[in-house]
Amino acid sequence: MKRRDIVMGLTAAAAAPAVGFASSAQASSKGGNDDMTEAADGRGSAPLTIQEQGSFAVGGTVITTPGTFDPRNPTNPAGQTLHGDHAHVFFQKPVRARRLPLVLWHGYKQSGVGWGTTPDGREGFQTIFLRRRFAVYTLDQPRRGSAGQTTVSTATDASTSDQWFYNQFRFGLWPDTYPGGQFPTGAEAREQFFRSMLPDTGPIDGEVLANGVSALFDEIGAGILVTHSHAGGFGWDATMRNRNIKAVVALEPGSGFVFPEGEVPDPMPSSAGTLAGEALPREEFQRLTKVPILVCYGDNIPTEPTDIAGRDNWRVRLAMARLFVDALNRHGGDATLVHLPEIGITGNSHFLFSDLNNIQIADQISDFLAKKGLSR
Repeated sequence: MKRRDIVMGLTAAAAAPAVGFASSAQASSKGGNDDMTEAADGRGSAPLTIQEQGSFAVGGTVITTPGTFDPRNPTNPAGQTLHGDHAHVFFQKPVRARRLPLVLWHGYKQSGVGWGTTPDGREGFQTIFLRRRFAVYTLDQPRRGSAGQTTVSTATDASTSDQWFYNQFRFGLWPDTYPGGQFPTGAEAREQFFRSMLPDTGPIDGEVLANGVSALFDEIGAGILVTHSHAGGFGWDATMRNRNIKAVVALEPGSGFVFPEGEVPDPMPSSAGTLAGEALPREEFQRLTKVPILVCYGDNIPTEPTDIAGRDNWRVRLAMARLFVDALNRHGGDATLVHLPEIGITGNSHFLFSDLNNIQIADQISDFLAKKGLSR
């Protein structure tokens, strides 16, 4: 498929990973018919008991320089290899883990640590769902973070852009926050967020990313894919190529909306640029109709055009996502779009899993998985 628009569908997450020990962060007991009872009020947490944890690399390529390696001239690349373009995965498995694990895939400018501790020190999805007895695999996509070894080099982006991202992620209009906003406020949280952002070490290549995540599901077997922002479009690719992906939860997908040939909607202009859908052969698109899909968006997304690009950007993305979900269901799929303000959950920023009400967002996901019979 075509290379994705990685600028308009940006994403963020934040801070250091949770290690799975007792803390004072939030927790919840939701997640299935035999839920855990600890911290049932969603405040405070009991100690975690982890059956297994670790990390590994998966997928990737190896390139070789022609020639013969000479140990007396070791800096000569002749005959030498380079292993790169793999994904890196950190995992934790609780005692009595549910049948299907979650795979958490970060978005643009971020790595897997964003699913761990929130910018203000609370537990993120990595630990919240571990408490709900899901095994959790948190990845760094190829050419990012701990998976930074690349076989194709690129210039590192060192441009000053914090304020642009602040607006793009709908915290507010710099330096102000939206009234009632759920993203953590304060200088320390803002500092942690900005320092979670990472450059790419190589070009973003949709095939490399989808192949890396597909290789992960080959390794672990059946599971549930959770994507954020620009990972959303790549996630559809991975889902179409790997039947071990049994459901997809897409949090604010920003690009890569696919449609059957002949059914692609008109491009949608905005002050942030024009968003276009992508055509797929009908049989390829049909693969997405075989798994339950949940698409979620937060608050402060306008319904009318605006010259504030960081907001108008999401106006067209939400509109395109609605058409995408409609197309899936029209072709026999099982897709649900939840715009949180429409169900009374307000103030959420672009990355729902770090917001102050991330327990509520996790509950939406847990309820969806339970209804689809995927949290046994």
